[in-house]
Amino acid sequence: MAEVNSEIIHVAVAAITNSKGEVLVSQRLQGTHLEGYWEFPGGKLEQGEAIEAALQRELQEELGITATAYSPLIKVRHCYPEKAVLLDVWRIDAFQGQPHGLEGQPVEWRNITQLNTEDFPPADVPIISALRLPDRYLITGRFADASEFEHRLKRALDKGIRLVQLRLTHAWLQQNDEAAACAIIDIAQRLCEQHSARLLLNSPEQYYATADSGIHLNSKQLMALTDRPETGLLSASCHNREQLQQAEAIGADFVLLSPVQFTKSHPDAEPLGWRVFSELVDTVNVPVYALGGVSTSDIAQARSAGAQGVAAISALW
Repeated sequence: MAEVNSEIIHVAVAAITNSKGEVLVSQRLQGTHLEGYWEFPGGKLEQGEAIEAALQRELQEELGITATAYSPLIKVRHCYPEKAVLLDVWRIDAFQGQPHGLEGQPVEWRNITQLNTEDFPPADVPIISALRLPDRYLITGRFADASEFEHRLKRALDKGIRLVQLRLTHAWLQQNDEAAACAIIDIAQRLCEQHSARLLLNSPEQYYATADSGIHLNSKQLMALTDRPETGLLSASCHNREQLQQAEAIGADFVLLSPVQFTKSHPDAEPLGWRVFSELVDTVNVPVYALGGVSTSDIAQARSAGAQGVAAISALW
């Protein structure tokens, strides 16, 4: 096997989106590394160059556009046989100019939900996962009955929530029978389908068969696995580096990392703080949601720390 150069190549990458739910991709030219694959535009940082400056330079040189609204999306580290790369990916939500392949490369707008990972280099696959996820992840909280559950969930969905974890706690399950649990799951599936939201089920394994969108694993379940369960979306709760790496190893689509800040629900848990949170996020190539003492007002802070966004119960439920 060829020896990989120990120097990591820092690459500024642009995920350029439009109002149609599309992202701009370009095809690597013949004779270049990974020729023929489609990718997200970008290029290597120059010596001493800031990431934002490199991003704007690459957009001008490759596509002839200037980004006017952009934010961090995800960082991906990947080792190819020939080289190691750090993809520093930024989401571009607004720009000036009309993008063209100024270096002779074909460019296309493609629907984000229909991107085929086989068309892209391995390092780009986590970018696709991040593009498909919103910046808010609702974890359902307490409810008195099915009527209140439906009211609360519908209200959240009407406010724009598009990713939901239905959390049926053991305490709730001890007080309710299987028919009541299935009724709540049915309500959640119906409402999420009506709002084009994605639903993950967090409950005992007996209900997994009803989880048509996906399932969420607690950290104990996560660490007991050797392979990815057969499901749609897969998320997991993590609290340290080992759990994050396990989630990546089994192919989780995204994870929750907590607690970031103090929470009344877990007063004895030591908060990570944003600095440690950011350091841990940098160890994995998986979208990470910040959980614990956060709300929608923390989204910008979470994004700057490398997160996909925030996950919350009380702030969203």
